[in-house]
Amino acid sequence: MTDFEQQLRTWWTKLTAWLHGGQPAEGTRKAKAAMADFRESETGRKAESAIRDLREGEAARKAREALKDLRESDAGRKAREALQDLRDSETGRKAKAAFRDLRDSASNRDKS
Repeated sequence: MTDFEQQLRTWWTKLTAWLHGGQPAEGTRKAKAAMADFRESETGRKAESAIRDLREGEAARKAREALKDLRESDAGRKAREALQDLRDSETGRKAKAAFRDLRDSASNRDKS
């Protein structure tokens, strides 16, 4: 078992123990301590670094540019127009009403 897996299991054990009972203040303190331990560990630092690299790296930059290009392209404009047409159409209004009816009937069942 890797160090990361062991720390994750320890953190998970502490979290589930906290959720299952004990004194609320003590459980909160233990959960905060477990999170702090994980963040301060070598594995936690590596995980944060990996996430930061994903957000700030070349692949993330390329993905942001691709999404921007798609939004600004003719295909993106046509897709937005098609969605707007669907929302404004009779079919779109009927679909909204059907979803609203489903949601309302589900919430009425939950109250019973």
